[in-house]
Amino acid sequence: MASGLRWGLVHQYTGQIQANLENETKLIANNLEREFLAHAGAIQRMADRLLVDPTMPENQWRRDARNYLKDYRIYSVIEWIDSSNVIRWIEPPTLNSTILGFNVAFNEERRTALETAKLSGDIDISDVLELRQGGKGVVIYAPVGAGPENNGFIAAIFRMETLASELLATREPAMFRIELLSKGTQVYALSAFESAGDSMSHTVQIDLPTLDWQLTLEPSPAWVSKQTSPWPRWIFITLVFTGLVASIATLLLQLTLKRNRDLLATRRVLDGEIAQRKAIQQDLVRLESTDVLTGLANRRFFMEDLAHALTIADRHKRQVAFVMLDLDRFQMLNDSLGHQFGDALLAQVAGRLNQLSDECVTVAYSGGDEFMICQQYVEDIDDTIHLLGQIKQCFEMPYVVQNETHNITATLGIAVYPHSGLDADTLLRNADIALYRAKDQGRNTYQFYTEGMQEREVMRLELEKDLSQALANNEFVLHYQPQLNLNSGKITSVEALIRWQHPRRGLLAPGEFIPLAEESGRITDIGHWVVMAACRQLAAWKGTPFEHLRVAVNLSGRELDEEHLVDHIRDTLNGEGIPADRLEVELTEEIFIQNIEHNRDQLFRLHDLGVQLAIDDFGVGYSSLAYLKDFPVDLLKIDRSFITEVTERHDDAVITRAVINLAHNLGLRVVAEGVETQAQLDFLKSQGCNVAQGYLISRPVPAAELEKALASGELEKCAMVD
Repeated sequence: MASGLRWGLVHQYTGQIQANLENETKLIANNLEREFLAHAGAIQRMADRLLVDPTMPENQWRRDARNYLKDYRIYSVIEWIDSSNVIRWIEPPTLNSTILGFNVAFNEERRTALETAKLSGDIDISDVLELRQGGKGVVIYAPVGAGPENNGFIAAIFRMETLASELLATREPAMFRIELLSKGTQVYALSAFESAGDSMSHTVQIDLPTLDWQLTLEPSPAWVSKQTSPWPRWIFITLVFTGLVASIATLLLQLTLKRNRDLLATRRVLDGEIAQRKAIQQDLVRLESTDVLTGLANRRFFMEDLAHALTIADRHKRQVAFVMLDLDRFQMLNDSLGHQFGDALLAQVAGRLNQLSDECVTVAYSGGDEFMICQQYVEDIDDTIHLLGQIKQCFEMPYVVQNETHNITATLGIAVYPHSGLDADTLLRNADIALYRAKDQGRNTYQFYTEGMQEREVMRLELEKDLSQALANNEFVLHYQPQLNLNSGKITSVEALIRWQHPRRGLLAPGEFIPLAEESGRITDIGHWVVMAACRQLAAWKGTPFEHLRVAVNLSGRELDEEHLVDHIRDTLNGEGIPADRLEVELTEEIFIQNIEHNRDQLFRLHDLGVQLAIDDFGVGYSSLAYLKDFPVDLLKIDRSFITEVTERHDDAVITRAVINLAHNLGLRVVAEGVETQAQLDFLKSQGCNVAQGYLISRPVPAAELEKALASGELEKCAMVD
């Protein structure tokens, strides 16, 4: 009875020892997978740097490789293998005579694996090989680009003894024998003792790309002895000498056995739950730091990483560049083509920008149409200029979304630590200010933050706040610039130009507040007011010498997107009793090619209403002849940039003459803007231009001043000069 009980206890503890051995095996296997993947990732980053700079000099590559050998220490050799699978560069160079020029595709299996990695861009890991420099090892091949862009591999060699030492770095080497098996066959063994052959062991699968490895762990007798409990022997002795309590002891031991079985089962369940919880926590950490739509780092993670980068930069006395990127006119595309289009475009932009990411550059999605980029270890401002060039290249090729091609541009604002701010929040604010200044310059450009921008930004914010009350307080006024009919010598039309009579800053030109109105979405309400004010002025001129005048108003792209635009114009004309042909709508070239189908429908509805349609600033935008054919255009307005030197520059004269002839051949009238000299006016008359507008005739003036000038006839004097 005592012997049987002792055997049961020994068997029970043996099971517990086996469970401990399984845990040891899993820990070592997990350590191998983690370390292997981490080092593989490091080699891949080195390959990515060579892909970005394929002309990297050999000495720079060697310096990078030596740093890897020094920092990671597990690599014994780092190589660059060209696209024909031949080793060209090697570090350390002492191995040149041994393996330089060696073709790593030395058999069909290796060649197939390497060609597959080239096509896919995925890392390839060799099985355990006999190294040409002696010993056994494993080689990681990281492709330098994928498909036709492949430029060979960056390869790193791990000696098996170094790898095994890493596995047992936190354990007593004499306690275990490690066997590495590939497809069930032993390829390497590390042991401080001979295998007993019949001792306990445990084998687990190693989860590594392209490899079918298993790890077998066999404990030494010393380790097993440490795990073995002395209780079975003492119980046996006790039972021999205490036969009187044999029955009680038997019952207690049975209960102990049951409890141990329950504890062992509970431990296994807990181990499973712990592993599952760790996996869930890792997923949560990833989700908390990653934007779901773009796959890039989110704003919170980026700002934390930026703060850490600034701490390192302060310690090493280096600069850090913060780039704020805003997609030009994204909101208009998103509103007109739908949020599904916008999401697809953002994902494509994120994919291109993410190609810039490396150990020095972090890309994140801030939200809306904004991305944030951090460049660490900036030695000179030229490093940042180079990065800006790479960012611009991400927008050179058109984006294909929903089977349609779109040319997308971006505007950038840059703040550089420590000159533009000493903390992450300050850099963010100043980069945003620089971004706004870049937008003021015309978009599709970049601007570095400089001193004084913040003061201008405060003034802009104050102006934006005042803009929200301007309509309610009736602070807008219209000025009218006369247009001289060169055929009759009479003023037959005027262009209505909005001004803001600001209560503190005086009369403001459109350039000082229209961009703010477009950004804030108030441009539609302001556009409605302009149409209404122009029609009221036309109504006021009824029965006067000025009732023949046509009034031109400017229309923005956002206004044209509005569904009820035509209804509003029709209702306003009818409400004031104004014929539709007395109103002219001017649109820039750029508006014509945005959301073409919708805009064509809107313009045809306006044309059917009787409103005259003009293309403003012709020649400085896309200048496509397609919309002259497909859209119901009545006249072209030649941009002032061609008129300014039309009498001095031959090419400006040729372009102006060609535009006039083109328009007339298409049955369109021509208006020349920016006429400031009599010589310019005479040239335009000689070329058959229909209408002239500019300071030579008159600046934009209030309605009352315009009426006085028309009544005196002074505005038409320049047309009488021969």
